[in-house]
Amino acid sequence: MAPRSPKPLGPSLSRNGRPGSVTIKHVAQEAGVSVATVSRVLNEKGPVRETTRNRIREVAERLRYAPHGAARSLITNKTSTIGVLLPDIYGEFFSELIRGIDRASRQREYHLLVSSSHGDRRELEAVLRATRGRVDGLIVMSPDLDTQTLQANLPETLPVVLLNCRSDGAWFDSITIDNHGGAHAMVRHLVELGHRRIALVKGPAGNFDASERQRGYRDALRELPGGWSEELEFDGDFSEEGGYLAGTRILQLADRPTAVFSANDGMAIGVLLAVRDAGLRVPEDISVAGFDDIPISRFTVPPLSSVRVPIADLGAQAITRLLHTIDMENRHDRLRVTLGTTPVLRQSCAPPRLDERRARGTAPTGESIRTNNPPTAVGGRSTAGGPQTASEPTAGGSKRTGSGKELSGSPRRRGP
Repeated sequence: MAPRSPKPLGPSLSRNGRPGSVTIKHVAQEAGVSVATVSRVLNEKGPVRETTRNRIREVAERLRYAPHGAARSLITNKTSTIGVLLPDIYGEFFSELIRGIDRASRQREYHLLVSSSHGDRRELEAVLRATRGRVDGLIVMSPDLDTQTLQANLPETLPVVLLNCRSDGAWFDSITIDNHGGAHAMVRHLVELGHRRIALVKGPAGNFDASERQRGYRDALRELPGGWSEELEFDGDFSEEGGYLAGTRILQLADRPTAVFSANDGMAIGVLLAVRDAGLRVPEDISVAGFDDIPISRFTVPPLSSVRVPIADLGAQAITRLLHTIDMENRHDRLRVTLGTTPVLRQSCAPPRLDERRARGTAPTGESIRTNNPPTAVGGRSTAGGPQTASEPTAGGSKRTGSGKELSGSPRRRGP
């Protein structure tokens, strides 16, 4: 049966005389085929001769036809869209996380719908409800979120992957970073340098990342005879301003700590500024370390020791797991994954001054702490039992861990 002859098609007009939307019927009329044939070609389903297929695509492109997303999703029961809910979208941490998610999703021809809750519980619940019917799956990063809130606001059949959330693991797939292990390793490094009085700038109360990093800090100090002291723990909010205020309070102590560990790099940068404004020097007068290893950490004065988080890898693994969940129609065994962290040792940390060590009775120290790590070279020195360290960026600008994976950045933000 010979194909129908194409009929010239002028632009459709709306009531105000302006060009209206081109529909699938216009494409079928212009190409001289049925609507069903156009649908098969554009959805890549069903046999259509190559010449007809090429003609339909040429007409659709010339008429600038774009299939109606809502109408298509009603037919295919698929939106080709992934929802991403974050506590904030400001800062290097989130941009790097979204980059990893976007890169992996584009490989499977999915689009992203990104939103943030800004730490507001009602806003979080409203965003969760708004995703219904608009996405095929959801990635949620909200350290304050619990399983009950998700169950109350999402359809039971919607595939969900949690990032750094509190979860019992029975209902949702989850991927976290080793906050406890990273904090423990960095504080242990400070102890091995000779520090005994080490302050902590905490993250927000109730935040999962912050509480795990605090737990790692405490566990590292529990390995010492004196243990940890709550008087050396100072409130913070994951912002530079919060770090500056905490640093100012730390420096006003009569018995000033010789080192400060901040629960993220943003606060550590604030501490660096507080030390400078007090007329003191890092690391000569006080050592400072952070967590996340955001790119700016390499360029502070002095360069900041930090704990590197595989941010882009975190995003890529989240989208890979979510797409698997979508393919399985949410009928699968739930998976919990913890990604390792790596201390990066720079020039912001050094042994305390000899007079301070003598005053505290730690010179010479002669003291050992429990560790499962092998000796590691740090700046040309061997530190028995020291933390594993990541190499600095190569001349080409890439940064690699011991596993060879390229990693980078983190936040100046209210988040981990």
